[in-house]
Amino acid sequence: MSKIEHPEHPRATPPKRAAALPILYLDAEVVVVDKPPRVLSVPGRGDHPNVIDWLRARPELAGNDAVRVVHRLDRDASGVQMYARTLHAQRELVRQFSERRVEKVYLALVAGYVLGDGEIDFPLLFDRRLGRVRPGRTRGKLALTRYRVAQRVAGNTLLECRPVTGRLHQIRAHLAAIGHPLTVDPEYGGGQAVLLSSIKARYKPSRRHDERPLIDRLTLHAASIRFAHPSSGAVVIVASPLPKDFRVTVAQLARLV
Repeated sequence: MSKIEHPEHPRATPPKRAAALPILYLDAEVVVVDKPPRVLSVPGRGDHPNVIDWLRARPELAGNDAVRVVHRLDRDASGVQMYARTLHAQRELVRQFSERRVEKVYLALVAGYVLGDGEIDFPLLFDRRLGRVRPGRTRGKLALTRYRVAQRVAGNTLLECRPVTGRLHQIRAHLAAIGHPLTVDPEYGGGQAVLLSSIKARYKPSRRHDERPLIDRLTLHAASIRFAHPSSGAVVIVASPLPKDFRVTVAQLARLV
């Protein structure tokens, strides 16, 4: 990422759920949060909840209106999301991203059984007609994702993914391109949700309520990030545990192997 972004956005009314946003790391220059799914990384159109408004409502960041973007997570993904608190920190962290010195690890639950570890180096091209990215073949931006099999569960595989480049929807598009889309990702060929009734033999529905999905958002979690502190240069590693919906889904599928 080479362009420094500093979205102009007026201070919003403090969101009611701001206090529930876990802060994983905080100092005078950097803040790292555990982004929940269905929350935007930056303010967007409409009144959708976003991390920046939540941060500005936190007492720990009172008066720090210039929370600055250095990278983004998809709205329906969860996990580690980093922001800069000063212009100096933003410039330095963006430089680290552009030089591929920031190490990110994701956990991805994908459809089917992945045979072994590997890497995907298909160039990616944004398709304006489809509104998403796809393998570019003869053109597109270079993109490289390395992956390792972490666990095989019923009909699915949990992968540890390390994107070397940081393209839009890179992990989602790359995994779909090798025939293993995220288990939940209708935009790239995955399903709408994981239902226990669809995978468990002799499933007995409740008489009191409709079946609830085990998970109905992207099965993608930013598990950790490693970077050099923008002032001291010290290595900082911040990790986020799997959220409950993701953890329960993997556990349920593991029981059916």
